[in-house]
Amino acid sequence: MELSNIKDTFDRVAKKQKLSSSKSQEVIDQVGREIENALAKLQGDPASPVDQKSILMELQTKLSIIGSQSQLEGSQKELNINLSKYTKLLEKSFNPDISKAYRNVDFDFHTVNQIIARHFYRQGLFDIGECLTNESGEPEDTALKSHFLEMFQILEAMKGRDLEPALNWVSNNREKLKQNGSNLELKLHRLQFVEILQKGGRADALNYARTYLAPFASLHMDEIQKLMACLLWAGRLDSSPYSELMVPSLWEKLAEELTHQFCSLLGQSYESPLSVAIAAGIEGLPTLLKLANVMAAKKQEWQAMKQLPVPVDLGREFQFHSIFVCPVSRDQGSEENPPMLMPCGHVLCKQSIMKLSKSSTRTFKCPYCPAESSVGQCMQLYF
Repeated sequence: MELSNIKDTFDRVAKKQKLSSSKSQEVIDQVGREIENALAKLQGDPASPVDQKSILMELQTKLSIIGSQSQLEGSQKELNINLSKYTKLLEKSFNPDISKAYRNVDFDFHTVNQIIARHFYRQGLFDIGECLTNESGEPEDTALKSHFLEMFQILEAMKGRDLEPALNWVSNNREKLKQNGSNLELKLHRLQFVEILQKGGRADALNYARTYLAPFASLHMDEIQKLMACLLWAGRLDSSPYSELMVPSLWEKLAEELTHQFCSLLGQSYESPLSVAIAAGIEGLPTLLKLANVMAAKKQEWQAMKQLPVPVDLGREFQFHSIFVCPVSRDQGSEENPPMLMPCGHVLCKQSIMKLSKSSTRTFKCPYCPAESSVGQCMQLYF
């Protein structure tokens, strides 16, 4: 579904709202100034009597000229018209009944409950996850919960500028992190070194470097030399050529990297599978709703189809694996029906090649070029 039209309509509503608010404030200010001027005249010099009636009549005349009610009504009317159009467009574009866009699937509620509970663990909502497992009668995943609890304790400590729990964790998992090609341990020690240099002074920072940074010198000499140069700027690192080492966003980036590595060592994805599934469903829902409406109008049943007649395009953030779709059969490649490379360089699925070759009984012509091939000349591709 195209959202550009909805966005344009929303932008018009927002613009009218700003104009209406600005106009209302302008009218209120005008009325306020006239009333203040009238009060000033009424509260003038007691020695000089004033004609209160004439002052009030003059105020009434000026307020009539301003025409506050007509001005406010005009701007508000334009806003209401655009807001009404926007509401109708939303009702037209977003079907509140999404039940026809899903298949009747027998869910494994045990698996679904586990996925939801693990989602809460990943978000640090351990009490809610525990409540869900208790009320659903599911066995609690104690091991995974304890790991995520440890991760959140480390992240909370980092928010308070305490790197000790994070450094202990990377030390205990040093070999696994090396296998992942991660230099997280060096980055944490670098951050700790800078903190000590700012708070403890040059001597404490130098002792810390000798103890914890020296083992990294053989592979990261440039980085170590840079940190040693920071010693010359003790107490004024923020005005040095190395001031980027004090940027607060470094803490956030390092916390994010630690979360990535922590989940990787647990065999878990960085993003919650439940969040990804819901986000992908939301993006694909408009296409499915439109398909359901079209098929209903044709009195055809789409839920029994093995393959949707239209593509559901999702963003690159939802593409986790390379896939191949045969340009002839439109079937997605699989272990039973793998993609095959023909001598001409074009690729088809194995089943399509078997059909074209009449089950390997003859040569066949490539659907995309004049070249002829045989089944024996085709090679399986691996993604």
